[in-house]
Amino acid sequence: MRSKDRGAVSQPDESRKCRHICLVTETYPPDVNGVAMTLARCAEGLRSLGNSISVIRPRRHLFDRSARKYDPTLVRSLPFPGYSGVRVGLPAGGSLLRCWTERRPDAVYVATEGPLGWSAVSAARRLRIPVFSGFHTNFHTFSEHYHIGWLSGLIYRYLIAFHNRTAGTFVATGDLRSDLEARGVKNVSVLGRGVDSRLFTPERRSAALRRAWRASDADLVALYVGRVAMEKNLALAIASYRAMQRLKPGIRFVIVGDGPERAPLQKSNPDLIFCGTHTGESLAERYASADIFLFPSETETFGNVTLEAMASGLAVVAYDYAAAHAHVTHGVTGILAPYGNSRAFVGAAVDLTRAEQSLPDLRRRARDHAVTVDWQHVVERFAALLLRRMDADGTDPVCEFIEARTAGRL
Repeated sequence: MRSKDRGAVSQPDESRKCRHICLVTETYPPDVNGVAMTLARCAEGLRSLGNSISVIRPRRHLFDRSARKYDPTLVRSLPFPGYSGVRVGLPAGGSLLRCWTERRPDAVYVATEGPLGWSAVSAARRLRIPVFSGFHTNFHTFSEHYHIGWLSGLIYRYLIAFHNRTAGTFVATGDLRSDLEARGVKNVSVLGRGVDSRLFTPERRSAALRRAWRASDADLVALYVGRVAMEKNLALAIASYRAMQRLKPGIRFVIVGDGPERAPLQKSNPDLIFCGTHTGESLAERYASADIFLFPSETETFGNVTLEAMASGLAVVAYDYAAAHAHVTHGVTGILAPYGNSRAFVGAAVDLTRAEQSLPDLRRRARDHAVTVDWQHVVERFAALLLRRMDADGTDPVCEFIEARTAGRL
C-alpha cells in the first residue's frame, strides 16, 4: 500500500452516539456509477455504526419508483446536456431549509457540486449545520470531451469556491489532495475507498459465461467496466485490444456498462462483446470470468473499478494515477503506464499479452492486495472526519466551524 493516509483513525466515544447525517448528491442507487456506489456503501456503514442517514437527490423522472426502496428526499432536476442518463439537481434552498428545520442533521455531506449542492451548502451554513463536501468527479476535465473545454478554467474556479465554502473536503487519494491544495482548496482530507472482496472474487469465474463469449480456456479475455462515454477514453482501450489481437487472434474484448458512446462503438466494432449494465453478483461474475482489465480513463478521481478488478483476480493495465497509483505495483499486481501516454498504454497491454506466463502470479498478487482494502476502515474514517475527528492541535473542526459561524467569520 503506497498511500500514507490509510492508518487507523481513532474515533472518540462521542462520535459513536446516534447522529443524523444528511447526504446531498446528484447520483445514488439505483444509479450505477462509482460515486453512487461509494455513497451507498458509506450510508450503509454509517447506519451500522448506529447513525441515522437521510439522502437528498434529484428526481429521476415524474414517478420515481426507486424512492420507495431508498427513501430519499427528491428534488427537481434536468438531464445533463449530451448525457440524458445523468440528472442535474436544481436549486432547492427553500426546501432544504424547511426540511432541515423540521429534522435538523448533525452534519451535512455534499457529494456533488451542481446547483443542488451549492444551495445545500448555503442552507447548511445559514442554519449553522456543519457542512462538508466530497470531490468525487473531475468535472473540469469532462468539459473537454463535451465541446466546452474553453470553460474548464471557469469550472475549476467555481469548484474551488464551492469547496472552500465548506468545513472540509474529502478526497480518495493523497495525490488528489495535493493537487487540490496546490490549486487553493483548503481543509482537504483523504478518505480513501474500499472494495467488497467477498462479492468480487475469482471464485465467481464462469466457464459457461466464457463459452458465451466464444473464449476457450486457453484464450485471453480483456475486460472494461464503466460508463461507455467519451471521457472514459474507450478508443484507447479498443486500440490496445487490436494490438493484443495481432499477437493472440483468439483474444476477446468484453465491455460492461452503458452510455452515449455504446451505439457508435458497437457499430464500428461488431466483434466486441457489449454486455450492458450489470450489478451485484452478475457484475462480479463478469469480472471474474475475464483475465486482463483495460482501464485507459484519464478523468478519474479514483476509479473503484480498479479495485473491483484486482479483487476479482484480474491483471490491471491502467495509467499511473488515482486508484492504480495507490494500489497497483508495476509488474507485481498490475501494469502501469505514464499518465496520458497512450503509446505506453498500448505497449503495456501488448507486453502483458506477450508475457502471458506471468499472468497467474500477477493476478494472484492483485487479489491478495485487494482483500486488505476493506470498506469498514473507510466508513469509520468517514464518521470520524464528519463528526468528531480531532486535528493535530487537539481541536474539533466541527466545533471550530460552529464557533466561527456564530462569530460571523464565515
